[in-house]
Amino acid sequence: MNTHWDTTIDPREAIAIPAWAWLVLAFALATVYALTMENGATLKAGASVLHEFFHDGRHMLGVPCH
Repeated sequence: MNTHWDTTIDPREAIAIPAWAWLVLAFALATVYALTMENGATLKAGASVLHEFFHDGRHMLGVPCH
């Protein structure tokens, strides 16, 4: 009689990731892009406002923006 619990993990078992987690990831990536890279090439309308909004944060993180 085996009294031990089977604690092995099957590596083929898929991990279920909820849909909201993918949305959070997409939002986070867009935020990081806006903070570090946007200089007006992608977002032409309002890019200068976005650039100035994140300007000091870029320099604080050491990301060149000029």
